[in-house]
Amino acid sequence: MNILVTGGAGYIGSHTCIALIEAGHSIIIADNLCNSKRENIESIIKITGKEVAFFEIDVTNNQAVEFVFESYDIDGVIHFAGLKAVGESVEKPLEYYYNNLVSTMVIAKACEKYNVNKFVFSSSATVYGNNIVPFVETMDLLPTTNPYGETKAMSERILTDIARANPAFSVSLLRYFNPVGAHESGLIGEAPNGIPNNLMPYVTQVAKGKLDKLRVFGNDYLTVDGTGVRDYIHVMDLAEGHVAALDNLTEGVHIYNLGTGQGTSVLELVKAFEEANDIEVPYDIVNRRPGDIASCYADASKAERELGWTSKRDILAMCRDSWRFEKNYKDEHVLVR
Repeated sequence: MNILVTGGAGYIGSHTCIALIEAGHSIIIADNLCNSKRENIESIIKITGKEVAFFEIDVTNNQAVEFVFESYDIDGVIHFAGLKAVGESVEKPLEYYYNNLVSTMVIAKACEKYNVNKFVFSSSATVYGNNIVPFVETMDLLPTTNPYGETKAMSERILTDIARANPAFSVSLLRYFNPVGAHESGLIGEAPNGIPNNLMPYVTQVAKGKLDKLRVFGNDYLTVDGTGVRDYIHVMDLAEGHVAALDNLTEGVHIYNLGTGQGTSVLELVKAFEEANDIEVPYDIVNRRPGDIASCYADASKAERELGWTSKRDILAMCRDSWRFEKNYKDEHVLVR
């Protein structure tokens, strides 16, 4: 199939493009490169040996999106494009609501116009709010603790309503947890612009000496060691979950958690990184970050049961692959905090 991947030059999107190509699909990428890099597209081509089409556009732009749909016979869409930092969303709510909701509506509108009925949406475990762990797909969604999570929940509702109005429209809502790691080649991985918002690239940049210390946001949560607990999943496991969702997509709305089902605290991840790579990661404990919750991990049994998908790579593999990419990555900008 010809698959349009919005945000396909980003971290999760680029790894999913690799998995899609390896599964026999053809890729069209749409990305405005606001939090991604053109080099990722070159890496996709180098790893897979396949060319990909690329449109440098903002997918909130209806005219630009329609041009992509007119240029290719698209069979399905995987929609990643969006702003994604929890803390930043608290500071810039209007920017997040506009970008994330308008992009979903513009892409869905184009799908309706051009009769594209396969739609996989990049949602998030944040839609569960401060629910009881492990999170299960049948839970009622609680008001989330940040605007980023609200945009994901609202986008889910938009796509669900579209599917109800159009029975031919098939939607898979993938609620995934905390992606880390990198492709085993070391050619592609997580390389955020500026100071990282996510834990693993912060850890790797401290290990590399680009940042002096890791900041651990809070150590007074009701968790195993007081630091936040998350379900860290290898990005290639996550990418393969998207392929499974696409290849098994049937009419209606389908919701899946993509996670390992295991919670790991911040300090446990730091210790795993040090063990896997034989390198020290200095850290300081600082105040909690706005919008964060204590624990978040998945019940991923539905994805295994219905899609035949399960995570395969453990936390040590996530740490090794992340460090391999960071060591290979050449960034001319040295970050100072």
